[in-house]
Amino acid sequence: MKRNLFALSGLILMLTTVLLVESCKKQAIVEATTEDVNIVGYLDKRADSFSLFRQILERTETSAFLNAYGAYTCFAVTNSGVRTYLQKLNVATVEAADVNVLKDMVRLHLLEDTLYTGSFTDGKMPVITMFGQFLITSVANKSGVSSYVVNRQADITESNIRVGNGIIHVINNVLTPATKTIAEQLAAKPEYSIFVQALQETGYYTQLNTVSASLADRWKTVIAESNQALADSGITSYAQLKARYSQTGNPALATDSLHMYVAYHVTEGLKFLGDIIGTATHETWLPQEVFSIKLIDQDVVINQDEFNGVLELGVKISRVKSDNAATNGVWHDAGAHFMVKYRKPTALYWDVSSFTEIMKLPAYYKRANYNFTRPTEADNPIKDHYWGWGPLAGTNTLSYLYSSASSITNYAYNSDVNMLPMGLPNRPIWWEMKTPPIIKGRYKVWVCYRQQKQSSSSNMLCQVEVNGTLMQRTMNFTETRPAGTDAELEAIGWKRYTENTSNLWAARQVGVIDFSTTKQQTIRITPLVGTQNNNNLDMIHFIPVDENQVLPRFKPDGTKLYL
Repeated sequence: MKRNLFALSGLILMLTTVLLVESCKKQAIVEATTEDVNIVGYLDKRADSFSLFRQILERTETSAFLNAYGAYTCFAVTNSGVRTYLQKLNVATVEAADVNVLKDMVRLHLLEDTLYTGSFTDGKMPVITMFGQFLITSVANKSGVSSYVVNRQADITESNIRVGNGIIHVINNVLTPATKTIAEQLAAKPEYSIFVQALQETGYYTQLNTVSASLADRWKTVIAESNQALADSGITSYAQLKARYSQTGNPALATDSLHMYVAYHVTEGLKFLGDIIGTATHETWLPQEVFSIKLIDQDVVINQDEFNGVLELGVKISRVKSDNAATNGVWHDAGAHFMVKYRKPTALYWDVSSFTEIMKLPAYYKRANYNFTRPTEADNPIKDHYWGWGPLAGTNTLSYLYSSASSITNYAYNSDVNMLPMGLPNRPIWWEMKTPPIIKGRYKVWVCYRQQKQSSSSNMLCQVEVNGTLMQRTMNFTETRPAGTDAELEAIGWKRYTENTSNLWAARQVGVIDFSTTKQQTIRITPLVGTQNNNNLDMIHFIPVDENQVLPRFKPDGTKLYL
């Protein structure tokens, strides 16, 4: 017994020693990451550079929470930048400045998340500031040296400084928030006077001069036309613009063509150029109508499309005159005049794995697997993907899978898929998604997946609904693609959609649907029989009924193959 007790004591002592050693190792790693406890501690250690910004934090009572645990991104302004800011405020010291102005300024420099420069894009940052406005970032090249620019107001001189409660980026000037609405900003610029008068006559000026208290409804995006852009099309006054388009004589009427012209230049949401190029089509305030976007070399182009072999040239958005942030959105400058583009149905080859929430994670998007979990039924981690709750909590997770080597994803579009467990009685009982905007028309619907059975007895028979309309065919995630020629397969509702010839990669035509409105559509997949975890959805194709349904096929890098 004593030997056993001694042995046990020795084992405990050995485990304790190992744990202490490991603990010391982990502590050393933390200390090596940063010697500064928090954001305030870092600023205090560099008082020669940040003493004025530190005073502002103290006076605005911000230093208390920046001196505690949390996860923040702070754009810290150097002393020279603060002095320039105080001069603009016509005050000599921090103490002499209006404390409310300083509070707004500080909130514009803080984000409640940790963002490295690797997540910066040419456009708005993925997280809103504590002030309630988004910052925009870009890259500028001066004397052969590239640096990040924030809000076109400040350069980042030091970046990605990791401290205990967040990230610090050092900037050389104070950022100032937008104080005017889109309507007010345009009205203040004489070079947009014709377009502004059109906004006023149609009633849209009032709507674009309103700041909603709700962030969900606040943001608008306007593609404005300058007097010069209109003059290039022979319009040199508002009277000429009205004469060309207002067939009723009353632009306030929704049926008036001038009213339609203005509505076609406005879209919901906050869309900087970096956001605009991320989606092929954008819904406008003109019901059922969208404008298309293409990135051609470095140009953002509206409505450049090919119909029946004829290329219709589009209109470039001026990069240097665009991305103008306002209190209720952003506006851009159109390089030329454009009117409503009444569009014919156009195929949408939708990569369901390219959604905002994963794209905001550069460490994972097109790099590694990531799980979106729903700890409770009320949670919705992905805005445009939702799934019916299952009692088996561990399966209430949508997995983003990426790998160029894994057999599950190696031939998928972008080498990624979404995987969701489904099935009665314990797993999610449906999978619902919002598509990108689809132009009104009649389409065939194809569900593209990588077949994978959880076991030899697995079965995942599902029905598909589009906007609540039940599709004519079922599909099954455990079913492989039949053998046959392209024509034979299409005749029975199948096709090969990837360059890989394996029958594990399958596209099932589930039915035909009429879309009466150009907008985002809703598709729902509901299991009828079976239950399994490995349902690998890659793409969904919406192809006009009179177009080729089999081609193009897709390579993993997104290249379209027409052979």
